[in-house]
Amino acid sequence: MNYTAEMEKAMHKTHGLGYEEYSRKLDQRLEVERKRNEEHQQSKKLVAEVEKQLHR
Repeated sequence: MNYTAEMEKAMHKTHGLGYEEYSRKLDQRLEVERKRNEEHQQSKKLVAEVEKQLHR
């Protein structure tokens, strides 16, 4: 996959490392993916709460 400058900038801003370092260092990649998973789970909970409130 080709990474754009915007993607690289977002990766640095969000995770503090670039795609090259992300792809080379397994421990950092696992930490990034753990955080992404946590954020995804939090988002799913928030959506479920909002949907529950809308359908009262």
